[in-house]
Amino acid sequence: MHVYFTFEPREDLQKPLVAEFPEVNFVFDAKLREEQLAEADIVVTYGEDLTAANIALANKLQWIFVASAGVEKMPAQAIAERGIFVSNVRGIHKKPMTESVLAHILALKRGLPFIYEQQKKGEWNKKTSLSELNGSIALIIGPGAIGAEIGRILQAFGVHTIGCNRSGKSIESMDETYAILDLKAHLPKADIVISMLPSTEETKHLLTYEHFELMKENAIFMNFGRGNVVKEAELVRALQNKLIGHAVLDVFEVEPLPKDSELWKLDNVTISPHFSSHSSRYVERALEIFEPSLKKWLQGERNLENKIDLLRGY
Repeated sequence: MHVYFTFEPREDLQKPLVAEFPEVNFVFDAKLREEQLAEADIVVTYGEDLTAANIALANKLQWIFVASAGVEKMPAQAIAERGIFVSNVRGIHKKPMTESVLAHILALKRGLPFIYEQQKKGEWNKKTSLSELNGSIALIIGPGAIGAEIGRILQAFGVHTIGCNRSGKSIESMDETYAILDLKAHLPKADIVISMLPSTEETKHLLTYEHFELMKENAIFMNFGRGNVVKEAELVRALQNKLIGHAVLDVFEVEPLPKDSELWKLDNVTISPHFSSHSSRYVERALEIFEPSLKKWLQGERNLENKIDLLRGY
């Protein structure tokens, strides 16, 4: 069994993996190499380095483990035609991303950007408006593994949580759950609107200018799912027209965000360079999902955690 990593985990993470599976030939490489792909039964990748040509070359490939939650940049059709099994690390981001979301919310509520700015100026200035997170309402669009964890932590701060998903089926850590078709009816209630949606044909440009018109004037909109859930031009117009209080954006339609984007010029937006999920423990957590899955695979089981339908996008 030949397992090819197209990235190099730290040595202290490689050694236990190799020791646990002596029957497996592991190759760890920081660069994608065609000769290794041709021999690989299993490829472990971040998902952005594989092309349709790579898949055609990988004659022995049976399983792709994606050390990322996003799979939209993978050659889905080529992989599906080959019947290659795909799984990912869905849920791995829930701790660091929840902390990132909470940090941004508390920073805005408790005036941290204002505090930092006054410190730079050397000014003792109390002239800003502070508010509380306690008692507010958060609407989470796409309360999957990450969204549900965000909801759980927000509830601990006394926040009422509303989830919107495809089915409307109740989600633990959501005080209320509705179908995403009813989203417009619930936007006016929310003090905080958080999009955690993946990138699919159904979610592309789902949010429009009309949705921002329905939000509270002081609402915080946060996009930590995928950038194409809303057209940048419509989001910019909503922010320019002060339809909402503030936007916190970790994802964008085009990444890196172009220097000429209007978003850079707005004072009611916080731009994060798509790194809210980053953590020194990222690869460690990915391997915690991969190792038991590999054990099952070697035993002939195919009911692995986080199986992905690439043609659906999740």
